[in-house]
Amino acid sequence: MNKLRIGMISFAHMGHANSYAAGLQTNECVEISGVYDDDSQRGQQAAERFNTTFYPDYRQLLEQVDGVVISSENRKHYPLAIEAAEANKHILVEKPITTDGAEARELIDLCAEKNLVLQTAFPVRMNESVKRVKWQIDSGDIGDIVAIAATNHGKMPGGWFVNYALSGGGAVLDHTVHVVDLMRWFLRSEVKEVYAEADTLLHKIPVDDCGLLSMVFDNGVIATLDTSWSRPESFSTWGDVTMRIIGTKGAIHLDAFAQAGSLWENGSPASHKYVNWGDKSNTALVEEFVASIRECRQSSITGMDGLRAAEVAWSAYESVKQGRTVQVKHY
Repeated sequence: MNKLRIGMISFAHMGHANSYAAGLQTNECVEISGVYDDDSQRGQQAAERFNTTFYPDYRQLLEQVDGVVISSENRKHYPLAIEAAEANKHILVEKPITTDGAEARELIDLCAEKNLVLQTAFPVRMNESVKRVKWQIDSGDIGDIVAIAATNHGKMPGGWFVNYALSGGGAVLDHTVHVVDLMRWFLRSEVKEVYAEADTLLHKIPVDDCGLLSMVFDNGVIATLDTSWSRPESFSTWGDVTMRIIGTKGAIHLDAFAQAGSLWENGSPASHKYVNWGDKSNTALVEEFVASIRECRQSSITGMDGLRAAEVAWSAYESVKQGRTVQVKHY
């Protein structure tokens, strides 16, 4: 069996990129055929870590691969992905799919025209507890869903995440898309309107670090999402993904990160990290990417999923700007 040749494009989104590459490295159907990064030192170190070749030219790497995993700064997703699509390469792109709706739509349409896999990086969908909740909802265990109250917390990541020119937004963009994707998946419905409050209250940074969204879906379900960088500096980067899902026959409480222990270490500064003993969602995400390519089908997590989730975050910022409820704009 010929191995799929996958290239890694940027390690700017360091935690996810390393996990994706590690997952690919253990997949017997895959060969990591190279790394490109516009930060050459970071790229060379990643290439050494994963026993592959560093390419200083992105186009050189594209000549060597069947598909790419893009984990760059948010603003660079579109130019990197559109060039990969033009070169007929399958694409797994980190969330948000892009920072502009028209660009995302162009990328989605081009990949569809060329019959290329375009997968958005929503690894939380691959979590077993999340999939169990999806099964319970679809089975009617708690009746018709009425409301969802959700959280997605973490610590302020710093670096390019707080540089609007590279990130396209702060905590609201960073943490809305994951949870809205789960809500859409659970409900089989789109967000119709959103009211949001967001501000920079916790850190001295030029982007928002906390927000609260109130949403109404097309099917009438109401939902709230607390999205913030509110964890202390010593905490793990990502704090939680929780949902309280209320139905006409019962309720479900989801804690997607419960399959881990917490290790607090003394020192200067003190630090916290999750010691995972459960799912490897990032590995499962790249396995789905590989399987969809090999089976000549679209991924179960599409580019359109990435666009629809991002549209809610962009509409939330518009709501903050206007100080009122806004209709979610679809591209």
